[in-house]
Amino acid sequence: MNAPDYLRAGIAAMESRGTERDAPGGERSMARAVTAFNAIYGARMTEEQGWMFMAVLKAARSAYGTRVRDDYIDGAAYFSLAGEAADRKDAP
Repeated sequence: MNAPDYLRAGIAAMESRGTERDAPGGERSMARAVTAFNAIYGARMTEEQGWMFMAVLKAARSAYGTRVRDDYIDGAAYFSLAGEAADRKDAP
């Protein structure tokens, strides 16, 4: 796969997960997950940080064992979702 193939696969994964989760705008569960995490642990993680955590997790996984394309596909998707969350945070 080349770089654009990974990006297209990331888009397809986001759309597929949105369908699987019956979410019209695609899979967007991070805000709920971060809210629950913050309530449980008294943390102050943002949605953007939650998506970045997932991207870092995929990077860490890709460093060991057998190479799995899903790490790179999901990493591209998570990074774009972090950008989307950052844009919302910065919007007037």
